[in-house]
Amino acid sequence: MKKGSQKPTQAKILPFTKSNGKKAIDLYNKTGRKAQKWQTDLTRQILAINKEGLYVHTKVGYSIPRRNGKNEIIAIRELYALFNSEKVLHTAHRTTTSSSAARRLSEMLDALGYIEVQRPKKGQTYEKGYVFAKQFGLERIQLLTENGGKVDFRTRTSKGGLGEGFDVLIIDEAQEYTEDQESSLKYVVSDSKNPQIIMCGTPPTMVSSGTIFPKYRKDTLEGKNIDSLWAEWSVPEETDPYDKDAWYKTNPSLGLILTERKIMAEIGSDILDFNIQRLGYWSEKNLKSAIAEAEWKKLYVDTVPEAKSKNLYIGIKYGNDGVNTAMSLAFKTKEGKIFLESIDIRATREGNEWIINFIKNCKHLSKLCIDGQQGQQILTDELKANKIIKKPVLPTVQEIITANASFEQAVIKEKICHKGQESLKEIVSNCEHRNIGSKGGFGYKSIKIDADIALMDSAILAYWLCNTSKDIVQQARY
Repeated sequence: MKKGSQKPTQAKILPFTKSNGKKAIDLYNKTGRKAQKWQTDLTRQILAINKEGLYVHTKVGYSIPRRNGKNEIIAIRELYALFNSEKVLHTAHRTTTSSSAARRLSEMLDALGYIEVQRPKKGQTYEKGYVFAKQFGLERIQLLTENGGKVDFRTRTSKGGLGEGFDVLIIDEAQEYTEDQESSLKYVVSDSKNPQIIMCGTPPTMVSSGTIFPKYRKDTLEGKNIDSLWAEWSVPEETDPYDKDAWYKTNPSLGLILTERKIMAEIGSDILDFNIQRLGYWSEKNLKSAIAEAEWKKLYVDTVPEAKSKNLYIGIKYGNDGVNTAMSLAFKTKEGKIFLESIDIRATREGNEWIINFIKNCKHLSKLCIDGQQGQQILTDELKANKIIKKPVLPTVQEIITANASFEQAVIKEKICHKGQESLKEIVSNCEHRNIGSKGGFGYKSIKIDADIALMDSAILAYWLCNTSKDIVQQARY
C-alpha cells in the first residue's frame, strides 16, 4: 500500500548523537498506540540531548496538515515528561483543544495500568496512581509516583502562566499564537535547568491572528535562531488540489490513518484553503496580519451609505516616529454600522494647515480626536488660535487600548463599512498587534516597510469617537 512521505519537505535539525526518543516511543507504544516512522523520527530529534544531558533543541516548531496525528507527538512528549519528573504547561487557542489533550493523556495512563486517584491521601505513596483535575479549561494531570511529573492544560491568554514555573511549554494551535501571549508565556520556563518550548500547528489561514509561528519558521530555516528545530510537510507553491503526488508528499499519515477518499471529499471551491490546510502551503498573502484582507474586504460597500444623522467624527494621528500625520472621518449609518473614510496622510513637517482647513470646512463636525505626542499639543493650540470651537478629545492610554479592541471586534462582527480605499486596505490587512500597557492591551504596527500605521490609527480614533458618542451636536468650547 502506498504511504505518505515520512520525511519532512523542509527541516532544520541540529546534529546530535544521543537521544531519549526511544524511551519515549517505547512508553507510548505500550499504551496500545503505534507511532508512525515520522513520529518516531521527530520524537528522537525533539528529545536529542548533548553531553551534559540537556536538550539540543531548546525550541521546537513543526507544521503538518490536519488529521495526520501531529498532536500525538505532543502526547508522546507529555507522557515522557510525566515519567521523568518534568513540569509541563500545555496551552491551546481553544479550551476544547486543551481539554481534549488532557483526556487523551489520561486515557494513555489508563492503558498503562495506572489508576486515577480521586482524593490522594497526604503522605501516602502510590505505585501506579495519578490525579486528574477535570475543571474545564484548568485541567491538570499529575503522577503520584516518586518523582512523578505533571502537565497543566490551559487556554492561551496574554496573562497565562505568569508567576508559575515549568520545564516544558507546549504551544498547540501555534498558528494562533500572538505576540502578547508570547511576551508572558516565554518566561514560564526561564527557571528550568533544562527548558524546552514546542510549537505545533498548521500554516496560518486567512483568518489566523498569530504572528509568532511564521516568524519562527522563517528565522529558523534561515539559520537565525540558535538551538532551534523546524520541520514541515508542505508544497512550495499553490498546487492543483487533484495532484495526488502532492497529497502523498505532504501527508505522512496518508495510507495509514488518512485515505485518498477522505482527501477527495475535502476538495471544494476554495483552492487556497485546501492548499493551506491539506497540502501545508505557507501563503505569503495571509501569514501575519492581525486583520486579514478577506475580513476587511467583507466590509466594502459600492456607494456611501445613508447617514443616520449629519454628525461627523474626525480622528487625527501623529505617527510615533514623527514622520507622518493622518486624518480620517466616520459617521453612523441608518443600518447601524459605522462608515469609515481616510482623508489623507502627509509628512508632519508640512504643518497642520491642511488639517485646520479641512476642519473649518467640515460643517457637521461633532467631535474630533487627536493622538500622538509629536503634534497633539501644537495642533490643539492652533485650533484654538483659529477659533475652532470644537475642543478636541485627547485620549488616554486606556482609551486607546479600548478603541483598538473595539475596532477589531467591529471588524469581526462586520459593524464597519468602507469604500475600499487602497491605502487604508494595505495597512489594515498588513498589521500586527503590539503590546500597550501591562494588562494585555494592544495597539497595531505595520508589517510592511512602506505602509504607515498612522493612517489606520486615525481611522480607529474616528471609529471610536463615533461609536461612543450620541448623535447630539456637542458645543464644547475652549
